[in-house]
Amino acid sequence: MANFTRFFLLGLIALLSACASDVQREPVSAAAGVYSPVAEDVLIRAIGLVGTPYRYGGNTPDSGFDCSGLIGYVYRDAAGISLPRTTRAMSGMGVPVLARNALQPGDLLFFATAGGRTVSHAGIYVGEGRFVHAPSSGGTVRLDSLSNTYWTKSYLNAKRILAGS
Repeated sequence: MANFTRFFLLGLIALLSACASDVQREPVSAAAGVYSPVAEDVLIRAIGLVGTPYRYGGNTPDSGFDCSGLIGYVYRDAAGISLPRTTRAMSGMGVPVLARNALQPGDLLFFATAGGRTVSHAGIYVGEGRFVHAPSSGGTVRLDSLSNTYWTKSYLNAKRILAGS
């Protein structure tokens, strides 16, 4: 069953990647695909929420999500982990991931979308250089590429929350 789930997840990521814009992909680390079953649950839950409407302050599928509400909901629902409500507080948790090519599925990504070095946005890394996030008013939860110029410029750092990932 675990192999089927992993196959399904990788197929879904490939399908969603094929539907995304034509952008160059970052190299995948040698450790890609080596992650915990809990990370797999987080990915399945996060990808399943793609298309949910954005709502500032939202933290459920019914009400919609902002970026920190999405992350908090996914981690609570799929991994039983309660995270702080704000991206800034989340960025103080976990173990730093020092290189982008060391990212693993389930890692939290932090961005300074308002300029400077202050965390203002976050997402969940799903592998293959892509992440799930709730980006903006009027939008929906979506899958994006870290190699997109906007995200590359605003990327600050990543944290690993899941032990054994």
